[in-house]
Amino acid sequence: MFLFESINFQSLLMWILVIFVLIFFNEISRLSKHVSIFFYIVFPVILTIFVWPITTKTNPSVNTWFHWAKVYSALAGCIGFMAIRYIKNWDKNKYLLMFPPFILSLNILEAVIRDFQLTNINGVVDGVTMVGGSWHIMNGIAGILNIITLSGWAGIYISKDKTKDMIWPDMKWFWIIAYDLWNFAYVYNCVSNHAFYAGAALLISCTIPAFFIKKGAWLQHRAQTLALWMMFVMCFPNFVDSSKFAVKSSNSPSALFIVSFISILFNLIVFIYHFYCISKKHVNPLKNEVYIVD
Repeated sequence: MFLFESINFQSLLMWILVIFVLIFFNEISRLSKHVSIFFYIVFPVILTIFVWPITTKTNPSVNTWFHWAKVYSALAGCIGFMAIRYIKNWDKNKYLLMFPPFILSLNILEAVIRDFQLTNINGVVDGVTMVGGSWHIMNGIAGILNIITLSGWAGIYISKDKTKDMIWPDMKWFWIIAYDLWNFAYVYNCVSNHAFYAGAALLISCTIPAFFIKKGAWLQHRAQTLALWMMFVMCFPNFVDSSKFAVKSSNSPSALFIVSFISILFNLIVFIYHFYCISKKHVNPLKNEVYIVD
């Protein structure tokens, strides 16, 4: 294939299974506060003490500052969102509602820095083949645009049903698609051999619930599926690199360029539309919803 080396049938089945397992455990963890506490606080503490110091030593591709930062920032997002969901009146505090865009922006910024960092790097770094080029710059800019077009977090609220989901009404489908394209390009650029699972499968696992199961709760779905995936990869780092289910990137400069070009193009379109809406409605995106019609 253009993006990847050959994908065998068992890898394709595993890819589908990963999507459904992540969706399943995301839905399980939405059931109650106690289940969420176990998934995103108790279990990670156990893994941090007894498992990850051992498993990460066997594979340099996950034993990097970025992977350690990513797993804990994803967990921090889950815990912060749980607090907003379950602690009384936290969802009414405008300052606490700044946490969701802050932690999301931080996660994006971590990846943007990594993209820029690898622009001129070629060869094997931390066990991953790197092909430096203009695609890193394009996608880094796309990530910055993705951060700039966040808006309407003051309108975040908690759903009234038993799952108490965190709903962000101003986070529309086109922003989510722009994020997905950017994030896939990031993984494809910087952790190439993880892109089949950590790029495509992981992003689909949070986008499906956001579109078809609990609309408006994309950020909650994203944080939880990302945390679940990162915990799995830190426990079984060889799964995406050397197992029989691993799928290698083609590392084609043409593929790298096209993926990042699509990312920056779509994010630029969202950026232009975002500021068109701001201008037309005369709203402050730091305080008001840009896309919600009064």
